[in-house]
Amino acid sequence: MKRFFRWLMVPVAAYAERFLLLYANSQAMTSAFKRDILKGFHNLGGTDNPARSVNTSDAYKLALYLATASRGAGDTVYNTTGELAATGNYVAGGEAVTLGTPPALDSTTAHVTPSASVTWTDLTSSGAFDAALLYNDSHATKYAVSVHTFASQSITAADFTLTMPTNDGTTGLIRIA
Repeated sequence: MKRFFRWLMVPVAAYAERFLLLYANSQAMTSAFKRDILKGFHNLGGTDNPARSVNTSDAYKLALYLATASRGAGDTVYNTTGELAATGNYVAGGEAVTLGTPPALDSTTAHVTPSASVTWTDLTSSGAFDAALLYNDSHATKYAVSVHTFASQSITAADFTLTMPTNDGTTGLIRIA
C-alpha cells in the first residue's frame, strides 16, 4: 500500500507546477495602491478630504481577466493584457463600481466596500475567467487598486454578478489593518 501512494504522489507532484501556472491570477491589494494612497492619489468616497481641492469620490471600475492572465500585487495600472475580449456584451475596461459609503474604521482596520454588486448583463465570455481588477478610472493613469479572484467561469449569454461582501473591518472588499 505504501508503494501505491508513493507512485500516486510522484505524478501529482510532477504536474502540480504546470497546473498552477495555468491559473496565475492572485488575489491582492496592489503594492502600488499602498504607495498611492499615501501620496493621496485616491479618493474612495466621502467629501471630508481636506488634502484634495475637489472633494468628490474618484470613479472606479472592475475589469474581468482570463484565468490565464497574470494579475496580482505587482499590477500598477489597468491594462488590457489578459482582459476578456470586448465581445458578447463585455466592454473593455469593465463596469463602473458604486462607492456610496465612505471609508470607515472598525477598531484598527480601515475598510471600504462598493455599495452595490456589479453585474454584466447577458455576458458571453471570450474564455474562462477568474479575476477582477479594481482600478481608479478618474485618472488618466488608471491606477490599479486590487485584484480579486474567484472560481473560474465561462459564460454564454447569462448575467454575471460580483456580489460585494459586508462593509466592515473583517470582510470589507478593501481593508487596511
